[in-house]
Amino acid sequence: MYVEHPVFVRPTDENIRIWRYMSFTKLVSLLESRCLFFSRADKLGDPFEGSWPRINISARFEIPDNIPNEGQARFLGAMKNLSGILGQMPRHIALSCWHMNEYESAAMWKLYIESNEGVAVQSTFRRLRESLIDDEQIHLGVVNYIDYQTEGIDARNLMTPFMYKRKSYEHEREVRALIMKIPVNERGADLSAEGITNGLSIRVDMSILVERIFVAPYCPAWFEELVRSVIAKYSYAFDVVHSILDQQPLF
Repeated sequence: MYVEHPVFVRPTDENIRIWRYMSFTKLVSLLESRCLFFSRADKLGDPFEGSWPRINISARFEIPDNIPNEGQARFLGAMKNLSGILGQMPRHIALSCWHMNEYESAAMWKLYIESNEGVAVQSTFRRLRESLIDDEQIHLGVVNYIDYQTEGIDARNLMTPFMYKRKSYEHEREVRALIMKIPVNERGADLSAEGITNGLSIRVDMSILVERIFVAPYCPAWFEELVRSVIAKYSYAFDVVHSILDQQPLF
């Protein structure tokens, strides 16, 4: 279920389109399971996932005035240990990532589809939010892109760094749904414990989630018909739209 949280910023227009580009096999899995796969954060391919900017890390090691000289070494040791603990956070975060754009993205087709036999599930921010029917608490918001060398972020919540990425990824225009599952023992939260294995399958209301399904540019006619037949097999009536990116210019 969706849970509002101040760390997660919603777009100004919640009806803005969002896209998830995927292979045909992943589409079939989505239709059959009625579940979105949330990948563990450290499995997404960016080593900076969940990391803190340089300014935030430097601030940790600024010794407060109220710590006496004899306690400063202990304080610095604790901060060094904290950095190691926070490095475990990605194992306890699962993410579903979407591209926010009113139009198809040629770049996203190329990045996420290895051949012309792929699809893009098109939804909206509002539809994604309302489709989350799983019992897990799920937060949803727009990713911020910053310079990790010169800019800092609010350090008061452990989920905050998962809603920031380096400016090199700004082309992704990402919307993220996030689940945090931190193990607890008799002493409290235990980030050193085993985390999420690879990801989580989260139940969604497919009739709400999916607005249209686009088939890849230059896909053969048989593939588009296959997509239509598979959708019908699972008793859905989603519009299937051929990508406009292979249209020819009129001159």
